[in-house]
Amino acid sequence: MRRELQDLHSHPGFTALAASRFISNVGNGISPVALAFGVLALPGATAKDLSIVMAARMFPMIALMLFGGVVGDRFKRNRIVGGADVIGSAFAAISAISLIVNQSSVLILALMGALFGILNALWWPAMSGVLPEVLPKEKLQHGNAVIALTTNIGYVVGALLGGILVTAFGSGWALLVDAISFFIAGIIVWNLDLPTIVRQNVNTVFQDLKSGWHEFISRSWVVTVVVAFAVINLSYESLLQILGPLNFSKFDNGPQFWSFNLAALTTGMLIGSVISLKVHFGRPLLFAMLIISATAIWDFSLALSAPLWISLICAFLAGIAIDIFMVVWNTSLQSHIPEESYSRVVAYDAFGSFGLSPLGIAAAGPLAELFGVSTMLYITGALTLTAALAALSVKSVRDLRLVKKPTS
Repeated sequence: MRRELQDLHSHPGFTALAASRFISNVGNGISPVALAFGVLALPGATAKDLSIVMAARMFPMIALMLFGGVVGDRFKRNRIVGGADVIGSAFAAISAISLIVNQSSVLILALMGALFGILNALWWPAMSGVLPEVLPKEKLQHGNAVIALTTNIGYVVGALLGGILVTAFGSGWALLVDAISFFIAGIIVWNLDLPTIVRQNVNTVFQDLKSGWHEFISRSWVVTVVVAFAVINLSYESLLQILGPLNFSKFDNGPQFWSFNLAALTTGMLIGSVISLKVHFGRPLLFAMLIISATAIWDFSLALSAPLWISLICAFLAGIAIDIFMVVWNTSLQSHIPEESYSRVVAYDAFGSFGLSPLGIAAAGPLAELFGVSTMLYITGALTLTAALAALSVKSVRDLRLVKKPTS
């Protein structure tokens, strides 16, 4: 493993990119705990208010994702990522200060979340295309695994820190740390010294979207997995953003209990990153979709009001599965999709995979008030299990193999 790390370190920009992901994800680990319990602490706040704030972050991101893909294929990707992080840190800071001075509201938090979502629509497709500009194709699986490893270490630190900060100092101070992490990460990515890639910009935005759509739709394995993840992410984001915090909101130490679950999830992701470094998957998507189906155990453990230690184990196992899938999926896309259209294909991927998530987040709070949190968790678990296994009925998903760089 040391040799692989030294090899990756020899590529200019890789170490700085990994460091930026670590720093940013300390903030990303803090954010879901701080924001969720910050909303629930507002006077008269309900589950519906939590859904409004969380959905406000998702709707503009999904709506503008395709445009973000075009931008990512036309301009320098690390500058898009760095600029979005720095500007986003200002929106996070406004939310934080409003909570600290007790002048916050659902409207303020939703508005800042919506502005942050617009930036995410630019950030996501561009970020996914930075690593292929740093590493050659044959090193992408190791590179993705190391980036995932550093990302997840940051998230574990952030999730644990988030529970402590919210309990000890309040959500506002926790969100302020989140804002600082975004700013630092953005500066690092902005200053990456990446090779200039000449891109043809003679097409209109519509023509670029059309060509990206043809690249996306021409691969049945891509379309199948994206459709499956439209359902899986609807369930996962509903759990992560709404149902999980609601499930623990009845406890005095609810923020810490939920942060423990998030830390267990991300610790599992760390192990998934190590597995991805060590193991070559002959049929990567076959294995990845099978283990993704098993993530439903986390939903079911929370629905059953299992003891905390059981939910932590289930979250840990879900994290292993999620990270292995993400490494496999990113490597599969990076290996098969041409670089010049990669950001657009990733944009279609994100648009499809997360297209239903805002609806799930918006509906999860009101439905939990009507039918109960446990009932909704049973439903999200069943949807995850069914969608993941259904994707394996498509032969191209079962048979996909990674592309290796030809030897000369």
